[in-house]
Amino acid sequence: MAPAEPEYGEPVLPRRVATVSLHTSPLEQPGTGDAGGMNVYVVEVAKRLAERGVAVDVFTRATRPDQPPEVEMAPGVTVRHVPAGPFGALDKQALAHYLCPFIFGVLRTEARNAPGHYDLVHGHYWLSGRAGLAAAHRWGVPMVQSMHTLARVKNLALARGDTPEPEARVRGEDHLVRQADHLVANTADEAAQLAAHYGADPARISTVAPGVDLDMFTPGPRAEALRRIGLSPDTELLLFVGRVQRLKAPDVLLRAAAELLLRDPALRDRLVVAVVGGQSGADVAEPRRLAELARSLGIADVVRMEPPRSRAALADYYRAATATVVPSHSESFGLVAVESEACGTPVVAARVGGLPTAVRDGVSGVLVDGHDPADYARVLHRLIAERPWRDALGAAGVGHAATLSWSATVDGLLDVYRGTLVTERLPVAACQ
Repeated sequence: MAPAEPEYGEPVLPRRVATVSLHTSPLEQPGTGDAGGMNVYVVEVAKRLAERGVAVDVFTRATRPDQPPEVEMAPGVTVRHVPAGPFGALDKQALAHYLCPFIFGVLRTEARNAPGHYDLVHGHYWLSGRAGLAAAHRWGVPMVQSMHTLARVKNLALARGDTPEPEARVRGEDHLVRQADHLVANTADEAAQLAAHYGADPARISTVAPGVDLDMFTPGPRAEALRRIGLSPDTELLLFVGRVQRLKAPDVLLRAAAELLLRDPALRDRLVVAVVGGQSGADVAEPRRLAELARSLGIADVVRMEPPRSRAALADYYRAATATVVPSHSESFGLVAVESEACGTPVVAARVGGLPTAVRDGVSGVLVDGHDPADYARVLHRLIAERPWRDALGAAGVGHAATLSWSATVDGLLDVYRGTLVTERLPVAACQ
């Protein structure tokens, strides 16, 4: 028997969601280029929505001529490559010039299907939101937007020498805040920033925390993990994971390590600082600058610059670490911190953005005010010297991470979708 038709206004689930991730593909390796926590978010959410019976099409820009128009990423999840502008990596500011051909490609893909193919559009990041909003208006369906990062917030916390976000992005985010049917914030802090810096209506904001893959990121024997990544069992490993960019502040960890060795020179024989990640976007010089900083600080012998790793390999790095350090100047959530906690390794992080949600200060790790390397060095030295304290933080981190599952994230998003959808089609815009 066919299911009964819902009454008008009754919350319903979407049958198919158009997810827009224009500037970075969910198929890319996180930790390099523009691929990071948002890529992981799109992948994990799409797979779990499909498992709940909600099909997902992810629209992203084609970056190579040999990419197939569509790729099945998982049952019920299709990645659609849309040609827009020249192939290859493009700076995000340059991508704004190719929004029109991208939107045209999205609309053309949908036009091959019967009317009403998509029930809802979910945009990720402001560029995707601009494209998603045009598609949602054309199809007469609701638009849900996740910003992930905010230009005004980033510009208030720039690292020295970093480039401010352009005014075009600020205006684009203002437009999305006014026009999207609903906004999804990663944390309560981000929700407050949307209201304070963009005038967003709190009634149209829902806070849904990202999650962590609790099957992949699990505790394990530290000595075995050290061996698998090529280090001796007595190594004290300080770990940075992420794109090598000034915003993420890996330089703070290097300066803290230098300070640590000044405090305790005997550590040099067993201290390793691992930076796991690649260059970010067009900033090809940042990894080289970081290597030069290590030489100038006299710690090049303890620093390992590692390429991005698979999730399975990354779990070993977390398990092997004495601490994972997240000294970012701005962070909407801090997925790396939660992955580390899930593996039983404490986190030392900056008290910024969403990191106070990802890290329970004094319970699963330590939050540091500001970016003074000496402050980080003091905490790291105590973690090395006081093994019982370190172990207690690590054990509590496993419990904290367990509250931040992707399943819970999808529960929250489905609540948003139900509240945004209506059973009666919206009027189709003739021209947007």
